Amino acid sequence: MELRTLRYFVAVAEELHFGRAATRLHMSQPPLSRAIRQLEGEVGATLLDRSPSGVALTPVGTVLLDEARALLDHAERARARVVAAAGAALLTVGILGDSTDAAALRLAGAYRRRHPDVEVRIRETDLADPTCGLHAGLVDVALTRGPFDETGLTVRELREDAVGALLRTDDPLARREDVRLADLADRRWFLFPEGTDPVWQAYWSGGEPREGPVVRAVQECRQAVLWNGTVGLTLLGHRPGRGLTVVPLADMRPSRVVAAWRAGDTNPLIRSFVQIAAAAYGG
Repeated sequence: MELRTLRYFVAVAEELHFGRAATRLHMSQPPLSRAIRQLEGEVGATLLDRSPSGVALTPVGTVLLDEARALLDHAERARARVVAAAGAALLTVGILGDSTDAAALRLAGAYRRRHPDVEVRIRETDLADPTCGLHAGLVDVALTRGPFDETGLTVRELREDAVGALLRTDDPLARREDVRLADLADRRWFLFPEGTDPVWQAYWSGGEPREGPVVRAVQECRQAVLWNGTVGLTLLGHRPGRGLTVVPLADMRPSRVVAAWRAGDTNPLIRSFVQIAAAAYGG
């Protein structure tokens, strides 16, 4: 059994859907299906029960999933140790926003335990660059939020977070159980600087052109609301501080936490980072 085929199988087993697995692997569905059929032929048993709605693991498939994960994990550890021995044990990680997220702390601890000899350099970036320097070649991998221009990048979703409207506590809308984007249509919003990724800006502007003060950091967003009565979007789980309230947005899709890296980059330290991040964030 080839490691590549085992990676294919693990993706299908985790997604329980060939289409989603193919998207995750950045390949088309037919060769993925052929690879799984070939793997079933090699082991001499059916690994997946297929249906129009998706797939389910057979008892044999469940056993192979555990073994495949262990084999792939061992292979990644070996590659990372070789890279470290060659003197390339350095990983630069770009982080957007709050690096004190409990999942980010779990990720840091788990990566340190897995790769104690790897030096990890952190580059925190402001809200104007959601790729955290990836496009500029300043980091190896980014722990950030989508959506943004993914051209030339590979992106792995880690978690979804609900979004709410950031308001002054004395704002009449702050007393509502939830609001809709239409309720905020005539308000001034905080905006990101000119040249910010338009996909990113459109999401945090609720999909509409807005007017308002320019901000670069989370704290600047809060101050813009507190001092000027502007509005904007923030994570529902964030504590905004005294004088501010976050109200759930009923018609806003969640914000995605993602890991992103340059497409085609085969650095095993990146692959291991993404694997550990997926476990830490439950993605």
